[in-house]
Amino acid sequence: MLGLTRSRRRLTTALAAFGLLTAAAAAQVTVVATPAHAATTHRILFDDGHAEEAGNADWIISTSKPDPLGEDSSPSSETDWTGALSSWGVALQKTGSYSLKTATSALTYGGSSSTDLSNFDTLVLPEPNTLFTTAEKTAIMTFVKNGGGLFMISDHTGADRNNDGEDAVEILNDLMTNNSVDSTDPFGFSIDSLNISSDHPSAISDSTNPVLHGSFGTVTKSLIANGTTATLKPSDNSAVKGLLYRTGYSGDTGAFFLTSTFGSGRVAFWGDSSPIDDGTGQSGNTLYDGWNDTSATNAALALNATAWLAGDGSSSGGGGGGSGTCTAAQLLGNNGFESGNTTWSASSGVITNSSSESARTGSYYAWLDGYGTATTDTLSQSVTIPSGCTTAALSFYLHVDTAETSTSTAYDTLKVQVLNSSGTVLGTLATYSNLNAASGYTQRSFSLASYAGQTVTLKFTGTEGSTLQTSFVIDDTALNVS
Repeated sequence: MLGLTRSRRRLTTALAAFGLLTAAAAAQVTVVATPAHAATTHRILFDDGHAEEAGNADWIISTSKPDPLGEDSSPSSETDWTGALSSWGVALQKTGSYSLKTATSALTYGGSSSTDLSNFDTLVLPEPNTLFTTAEKTAIMTFVKNGGGLFMISDHTGADRNNDGEDAVEILNDLMTNNSVDSTDPFGFSIDSLNISSDHPSAISDSTNPVLHGSFGTVTKSLIANGTTATLKPSDNSAVKGLLYRTGYSGDTGAFFLTSTFGSGRVAFWGDSSPIDDGTGQSGNTLYDGWNDTSATNAALALNATAWLAGDGSSSGGGGGGSGTCTAAQLLGNNGFESGNTTWSASSGVITNSSSESARTGSYYAWLDGYGTATTDTLSQSVTIPSGCTTAALSFYLHVDTAETSTSTAYDTLKVQVLNSSGTVLGTLATYSNLNAASGYTQRSFSLASYAGQTVTLKFTGTEGSTLQTSFVIDDTALNVS
């Protein structure tokens, strides 16, 4: 597209059709990650603020909230704490390596509450039965992106225990697909709308997986007593991995238990709440003892997964949210721009699907400048690089075309910079100009390992002179850490 002069009218129609014109501002919130855990104390928060006790559900570790130690400071058996999840809680407490709390109000991240997510390594969502608010979804997703562990436990479709029109399948799918941080299938799976009456899903063969073969035992089977499964989408997130499958299923369908990563955090999903039910709880509830069911190994699965989410375990099967650990992951949201004007903060019209330039892959790309008039366009995204990562490779594909004819003077420039949360430039990675014009895309790569442990903003700034256009076209960005 050499010599093209770009119209000042930006292509907003296609973006508006997706309802994306104002989403970038809401999504672009820089939050400094709180170090996950010190020594061997893993901090676990169980949610009880979303009708987890509605109907026959009793998904709590103790009736003493937020601190279960208020009921019994040194529990030796699951009946020392009251709740259908008390076996889970007591088993963790008895190791001496876990600090457990229960949240009963709105979930927050970066606030002053004692149950603010910044104070924890892992959040457990045991079959929530009310929708998370917009603010809560932002808090949860940011928590995971910045290194937290998220344990999502569903039930079968139609398990609307409080009769508000929403069940856990819908609520957890809404969390993943309707949030301001990343709604582009960030975890790489969706929960199936199913009610499977019974089954004993089997574990895959993977002797190195810390969830299946962890310090709490070996996992062979789980159980379904009216539950559901998930469909994996590895093309959206290559880290997603099914660990236990419904009988007759494998690969991308019928996953009953799975793990994934997002940003520098870890994710686990379980398709039924029956396996975590220990059969005891508050008076009046009809409970089912899946925890101790001898036909399955549910206790080992729950406990190993909790340890893995909090940062324990080898790198196989996932990553770590803990200080000094690193999940192998790609950290940038909407990295190919295919969700339009989300996640990135950009000048009007920069993220576009205009046919006047071409995306390297897909339909959308970022187009800075190209007007032939004095113009400054920007494109930026904040990201937390985990402190334990020794490799942090930023890459993107760049195409430059220009109407400038000089072979020696840089009239129009594109700067690639790293900024801190206050907007101060920490470093300029590169400056490109009309002198870099060429046909097609060229991949550019830089190491950001020196910024490990920091929340930084990656910023592209295109500055164009008053005559003769230069277009800086970017696609397929990535920030891979390991």
